[in-house]
Amino acid sequence: MPHLTPGGLDEFVDRVVPLLQERGVFRTRYTGVTLREHLGLGAARPVAATVAPR
Repeated sequence: MPHLTPGGLDEFVDRVVPLLQERGVFRTRYTGVTLREHLGLGAARPVAATVAPR
C-alpha cells in the first residue's frame, strides 16, 4: 500500500504547529523517553515489582 497523506496535512504541520508552539499550546520537547512518560503516566514498573513473592 503506498504511503498517502491527506491534502493539506504538510501545510498544516509546517505552518500551524510552529504558531501553536510560539503561543505555548503545543509542546516543543518531550519530557520523557517513552510513550507512557509522554502521556504523563510515569515510567512503567518492572514486571518483578508487580508480582507478589511466593
